Amino acid sequence: MQARMTARFLVGAGVLSLFCLGVQAAEKGGGVNFASVGYGEAEREVSVLAQFDTPAAVWLWTDKYVYQPGQSLTLRWTVKPNNDLYPYTIVAYRQNNQTGAKTYLPNGTAEATDIFGNTVQQGFRITRLPEANKQVLIGAGGMFPAGLGTVPNEPGMHTLVVQIRDYTGTRIVKSAYWKIGVVDSFEDLQGDVTADKTLVRTKAYSLKGLVFVKNNATLTIEPGTFILGQPGSQPPSALFVSQNGKIIADGTRSRPIIMTSSQPIGERKPGDWGGLVLLGKAPVNWATGFGYIEGVTESDDTKYGGSDPNHNCGTLRYVRVEFAGSALSPNNEVNGITWGACGKGTITDHVEAKYGFDDNFEWFGGNSDAKYLVSAYPRDDYIDGQIGWTGRLQHVVAVANKEYQGNRGIEMDNNEKDFGAQPLSKPQMYNFTFVGAGDAFTQGVDEGTGVAALWLRRGTGGVYNNMILYNWVSGGFEARDDATLARIDSKDLTANGILMWDNGKLSGKANTVEGQSTSTAAPFLNGQRGEAKNVEVTDPMLRRPLEGSDPDFRPRLGSPVFRANWIQPPDDGFFDQWAAWIGAFGDQDWTEEWSSFHQEDDLKP
Repeated sequence: MQARMTARFLVGAGVLSLFCLGVQAAEKGGGVNFASVGYGEAEREVSVLAQFDTPAAVWLWTDKYVYQPGQSLTLRWTVKPNNDLYPYTIVAYRQNNQTGAKTYLPNGTAEATDIFGNTVQQGFRITRLPEANKQVLIGAGGMFPAGLGTVPNEPGMHTLVVQIRDYTGTRIVKSAYWKIGVVDSFEDLQGDVTADKTLVRTKAYSLKGLVFVKNNATLTIEPGTFILGQPGSQPPSALFVSQNGKIIADGTRSRPIIMTSSQPIGERKPGDWGGLVLLGKAPVNWATGFGYIEGVTESDDTKYGGSDPNHNCGTLRYVRVEFAGSALSPNNEVNGITWGACGKGTITDHVEAKYGFDDNFEWFGGNSDAKYLVSAYPRDDYIDGQIGWTGRLQHVVAVANKEYQGNRGIEMDNNEKDFGAQPLSKPQMYNFTFVGAGDAFTQGVDEGTGVAALWLRRGTGGVYNNMILYNWVSGGFEARDDATLARIDSKDLTANGILMWDNGKLSGKANTVEGQSTSTAAPFLNGQRGEAKNVEVTDPMLRRPLEGSDPDFRPRLGSPVFRANWIQPPDDGFFDQWAAWIGAFGDQDWTEEWSSFHQEDDLKP
């Protein structure tokens, strides 16, 4: 299957021969040129391939996230074929995610058509992928009738979809998605939540000031609900779940819960609003046994820590937090999502933080676990842990862009006040992919930009397995101080399966263990101290990880990702043992549909 999926990458001569096939009929739609292909010709061109993939990049977006019935939306797309000259059919539709009903473009019908209006019975038109840059699909001068942009009276989350299908129109090769909410009203979310409360998908919520869930109240958020942080509010808008509160934000793949900036699409920035903070009663290694979350007044509402390792802060499943991280006090920014002393009862699964002003994800003590995390474009760290955090993570991707390279991929500390404090920070991590900005780095964007993909310090321990550290600006792996090196020597800090490549490329660092890591970490990674196994410096051969708003982190044919030497995760009830490869992805892209890698610059008209 892997060989078939990536066959196109081995047939360069076949791709080149497409340039010599003769003049194709060019057909124009909305300012985009489509080169039509006959069925027989398409069949001949792909007859040697079992085609399941494309190197093309496609993304689409509207002018805002949330609409009311009767309003008009503008839909745009960008298409970069990336030298893919194979013939396809293209299908576009809007789907009501509550009912599953689809409305196909350009005719606004329930019957499936291609983007030219041909039905299955008529035969879909086969075309090359066009070049399109911020092209209007629905709206003034668009390819489709402007009336299709009238928002229907169908409250809830909807998805706009463009599918690239094979030339027969039967197999989906690639899909691009954009989520919108249709609501009957907007409601302010402010003050304390002191009794059970449910946020519904038929409303959008303007988060104003500091909101605390407390007094044993549970805040439930329906799938497909939008929460809009308000830039400039004092204090900044942020949602806190106190030790005696709980959040149930249980979204789905088709209806994620989206917490984002209220600013217009294309104008949003990191720190537009505060973020999401969960505080629990699991152990921490402060001398007092508890702490207060940074940036806010010390009180019972901002306290975290205790003696209950099974404490449940709530559920975050299919949740996106975007453009968070505003400062609650000078130099005290909120992270995208913060877990303070959350315990094993807490569920975190398929969660994204994007464009955070500070860290995207941070754990202060506790032992809560998380799976399927997307961390994109923060100004500081992608993953941060300290104060005795002993949780487990699996399936994590972190990606930088030119504007926001971030700082450290993982920043792990024990306790900045006492490097030997107990319980020792010792997370277990498997299946990570870190992709930095590399030679796309813009000098002077942020102080400390791209310091290291894996940065371990202040006496931390941990298990770091099956990780790809790729293209980070300054370096790959750093173990920073004597206390951390002592953890390496005592095997409280181990690594098994570390693949490094092209870290520090801008400063000319070699693709060797010594070039990809610091002088303190290299002896560990070379097997001269502690316990590090299966450390390799080789190209991970990812498909196109730096393609802006539509990356693809899956491996190409021949990638070392699937080698047999990588360690298998433990069978402990949490880890997926079937993920016996290195990095966050095998053949399947688990980020599809619910997450967003859209870069804000790519969405400006």
